[in-house]
Amino acid sequence: MAAAPTAPVEAPVEKLGFFATLKTFPRSFWMGCGVEMWERMAYYCVRAVLPLYIAQADDPGGLHFSQAQKGTIFAVWALVQSIVPMVSGGFADRYGYKRTIATSVTLACTGYILMANLRSYSGFFFGCLVLALGTAIFKPGIQGTLAQSMSKRNSSVGWGLFYWLVNVGAGIGPLVGTFMRTTSWSLVFYSSATFMALNYLMIFTYKEVESGADKKKSAARVFVDTFKNILDPRLATVILLFSGFWMMLYQLWDLMPNFYADWVSSTPFVQANAWLPKQWLVADPRGMQLKQEVALNLNATMVVCFVIVISYLVARLRVMTAIAIGVTIATIGTVVYGTSPSVYVLFFGIVLFSLGEMLTGPKKTEYFSLIAPKGKKALYLGYVNIPVALGQALGAKLAGWQYGRNGEKATLALKYLAEKTDHHGAGAWDGDIEHLAAFVGVKRTAAFETLTTVLGTDANAVNAVLWETYKPYQVWYWFSAVGFASLVGILIFSHVSKRWKDLDV
Repeated sequence: MAAAPTAPVEAPVEKLGFFATLKTFPRSFWMGCGVEMWERMAYYCVRAVLPLYIAQADDPGGLHFSQAQKGTIFAVWALVQSIVPMVSGGFADRYGYKRTIATSVTLACTGYILMANLRSYSGFFFGCLVLALGTAIFKPGIQGTLAQSMSKRNSSVGWGLFYWLVNVGAGIGPLVGTFMRTTSWSLVFYSSATFMALNYLMIFTYKEVESGADKKKSAARVFVDTFKNILDPRLATVILLFSGFWMMLYQLWDLMPNFYADWVSSTPFVQANAWLPKQWLVADPRGMQLKQEVALNLNATMVVCFVIVISYLVARLRVMTAIAIGVTIATIGTVVYGTSPSVYVLFFGIVLFSLGEMLTGPKKTEYFSLIAPKGKKALYLGYVNIPVALGQALGAKLAGWQYGRNGEKATLALKYLAEKTDHHGAGAWDGDIEHLAAFVGVKRTAAFETLTTVLGTDANAVNAVLWETYKPYQVWYWFSAVGFASLVGILIFSHVSKRWKDLDV
C-alpha cells in the first residue's frame, strides 16, 4: 500500500535584524505611514479637547451639552467611523486604495469646517458624522496599502512603525489643539482641516499598490462577500472579545478629559515645574492646573518613545499571546488612573495603560492582516474597526449615563445642594437628574460655584467633600470589569486557536 502523502512543511519565517527589516519596506509603506500621521494629527488636534468643548459645564466657550448628549454623539460617531470600514474595505480592495483615500480626505476636511461653524446640537452632530464618514473611508485604504507592503517576516516591526507614526501625529495634535483653543475654539477645527488637506500633496507621490482582489467583481458581490466573511464564528468571537477591551481603552480619550477637569488636581505638579509653558496651563477655582490634553498626552509620548522597540522585542511571540499580555497591563492601568485625584497617580496609571496599548494596538491590526485570505487585506482590516465601533459606542453610552448621573462635578454639586442643604425648592427631590437643576434653581453651569458659596469654603475643600460623599471614581469600576472579562475570553481563545492553522499566528 502506498504511503499517504505528507503535507509540505512550511519553512520558518525569517526574522531579520531591526535595520535590515527597515530596508525591506517599499516607498508605498513609508508614504502610507506619512499620510496616516497627518490624518491622526488633524484628528487628535480636535479629539483631545472635544469632550470639554461638547460637555464641560464650566468651559466659557463650549457648547454645554449634557454628558448624555456627548455620549450619544460619540456613540454614533464610533459606529459610523468603525462600521463603515467593514463595507468600504471591500470596495477599497476592488476599486483601489488611493481613490478611497482621496475621497476620505475631502469628507474629513468638510467635517472639520462644519464643526467649526455649527453650534446647535443637530448641526454639530451632523458635522461630527461627516468627519466620521471621512475617517471610516480613510482607514481601509491606508491599512490595505500597508498590509500589501508587508509580509510575515517584517509585519511586527511594520505595524509597530505605523503605530509609532500614528502616535507622532496623536502626540503633536493635542499640543496644537491646546494652543488654538486658548485663542478660539474655531481655530482648533480649522487647524485640523489644514493638516488633513496636506495629504492631497502626498497621495499622488507613490505608485498604487495592487490589492490582489478580483477587479471584475460587481459592487453587489463585494457587498455580499463583506457580510458573508464576518459570519465565520471564529472571526465573530475575536471581534466580540476585542470589543470589550476597546470599550475600556477608549475611555482615556472619551471620559477622562471631563473626569480630569472635574476631579484631578495638578496644582502641586505645576508648582514643582516652573518651566511649563503658560499655554499648557489653565486657571480654575482650585488653582493653576495642567491642561487635560497635555497631561493625557503622556500616552502618545510613551507610545512614540517605546512602541517600535516593544514591537521588535515581541516579534517572536504569538500575536494572541502579546495581545493577552497587553490587555492585562492596560486593564491594571485603567484601575490605577481612574481612582485617585492625584495627577501623579494618573501619570503612573497612564504609563501602565500605554505599555498595554503598545502591545494590543499594533498586534490587533497585525492579527487581522495575517489571517486575511489573499485579495481581502483591506476587507479584513476593515473588520479591525468593528470591535472599536462596538466598544467605543457602548462605552460612550455607558460613560454618558454613569458619569452624567454619578461622576460629573456639576451634577454632584446640584445633588449636594438638593440633598444636603436648604438651597432648593420645597419638598424633596424626586431623584430624576433631568429635574435636578429646576428643583435646586441653579443652572448646571453655575452649580459648583453656587455650592462653594453656600458652604462658605474654598474650591479644593468642596471638591474633597463631593469626592468623599459621592465617590465619582466608581464609574471606572464598570470599565475595569469589562476589561478583565475580555482578558479571560482572550486567554481562552488564544489557547483554543492553536488548533486552527489559519488563526494560529
